[in-house]
Amino acid sequence: MTSRVMMISPAISAALREARFDDGCPLDATGAARARSAAGSLPAAQRVLVSPTARCRETASALGFDGTVESAPAGLDVGGWRGRTLADVSADAPEAVALWLADPTAAPHGGESVHQLCERVAAWLDEVARFSGRTVAVVEPEIVRAAAVRALGAPESAFWRIDVPPLTVTEFSGRAGRWNATFGRPLGHAEGGDQGSSH
Repeated sequence: MTSRVMMISPAISAALREARFDDGCPLDATGAARARSAAGSLPAAQRVLVSPTARCRETASALGFDGTVESAPAGLDVGGWRGRTLADVSADAPEAVALWLADPTAAPHGGESVHQLCERVAAWLDEVARFSGRTVAVVEPEIVRAAAVRALGAPESAFWRIDVPPLTVTEFSGRAGRWNATFGRPLGHAEGGDQGSSH
């Protein structure tokens, strides 16, 4: 049985623009408009799943999806850093940030480590793979990163080296334990065509 899981990263928000750890920030006007303009650019899906954050729910709605909000693909719990900018945290606790970025098992913020996130997302991806057909999931960028790490068998240290721009599609096809991945296609491009170089 082959499954296709199309993960869509949320459109731009003030938190993303400011490199701020998400605190429930909604999409900004530009992000919402871009998501609305991409509505209809994706093929039909048997299921639509949505991370519980405001920006993921608003992105799904702007794309025209009536999805099921699920807690399993919730964003990384950053504990006491929630709502703060990375620059602010780095100025206050540079050693803690350096440890967090270097060690996937570290959680100096008191929340969830990258290792714990990867484990959670792997279990969720295996659950999604039990369903045949296409699943669209509007999820936080770190969920896409964690899925890529697990699907490709990459070390967890690769987590921070995977860029997930706003409003892009990363597709995983295959079955639990054996996935292929297509990364970072901007929404609005035709399915299956040659999109040329990205810049």
